[in-house]
Amino acid sequence: MLLVIDAGNTNIVFAVHDGTVWRGVWRIRTDAQRTSDEYAVWLSSLLSLCDLKREQITGAVIGTVVPAALYHLRRLCRDWFHVEPLVARASLDWGFAIKVDQPGEVGADRLLNALAGHRRFGGPLIVVDFGTATTFDVVDGTGAYLGGVICPGINLSIEALHQAAARLPRIGIGRPQSVIGRSTVPAMQSGIYWGYVGLIEGLLARITTEFGSPMKVVATGGLAPLFAEGTLMIEHIEPDLTLDGLRMLAERNPAPTLPRERTRLIEHE
Repeated sequence: MLLVIDAGNTNIVFAVHDGTVWRGVWRIRTDAQRTSDEYAVWLSSLLSLCDLKREQITGAVIGTVVPAALYHLRRLCRDWFHVEPLVARASLDWGFAIKVDQPGEVGADRLLNALAGHRRFGGPLIVVDFGTATTFDVVDGTGAYLGGVICPGINLSIEALHQAAARLPRIGIGRPQSVIGRSTVPAMQSGIYWGYVGLIEGLLARITTEFGSPMKVVATGGLAPLFAEGTLMIEHIEPDLTLDGLRMLAERNPAPTLPRERTRLIEHE
C-alpha cells in the first residue's frame, strides 16, 4: 500500500491507497516543529481504526509547500514505515512539459493538480484550488503546465479585514441570501463570498480569452463546493485531486531506496 502525504500551509493530509481505493484520509494542522515520533503516534492510531498496519505500507510519496516540514515527514517514512519516500519535485518525470520561466519555483501542489486534472478530464484545463492561497493553474491540450494565477485565500482575506478594521468582526464563510447586506456582518459575508465569485469568474474569463479556446474548469480544496454553488463556470469538483496527483506521480517514477545505514538498522531489528 502507498502512504501519501500532502503537506500544505494550513493542514497536512495523510492517506493510504491500496492500489484500487483510498483506505483512509486524515488531516492534522501543519506544524513544522512536529517530530516524526509525534506523527507516528497520531497516525498509528488512525491506521488501526481502519484495520491497517504499518507493515502493509510498501511505499510513500510526499508533496509539500512547507520545506521545513519535510525533514520530519521523511523521518516518519524511514523510521516508522521503513520506506524511502518519493518527494514531488519539478525534476521528476511528470509526463508533461513545465512551460514556465523557473520550473523549480512552482509549488508541488500546483503540478500535482495539473497532473491529476489532465489525466482525469483532459485539456485544455484550468484547475482552481481553494487553499491557503487560491490558485488558478493552466494546462493545455497536451497536458503541459503553462503557469497560472495566485491570489490571497479566502480565510486570509477574512482575517486581514478583521485585523485592519477595528470595528469589523471576524466572520465565518457562507453564501449570503442576498448581495446587499443590511447590517455589518451580512455586508461582510456578501463582500467575501460574492467578491470571490466575481474574482473567480473574472479570472476564468480572462484566462480563457488569453488562451484562445474553450477550457474545462475543475475545482479542488475544502471550499470548492461552497463557491461552486455561486457560479456556473466551475464544471467539476474533485476534493482529492492533489492526493490523486501524488499517487499518479508515484506510479510514474521509480521508488527511491532507503539510505544504506537505514537498511542495515532494519536488518538488525
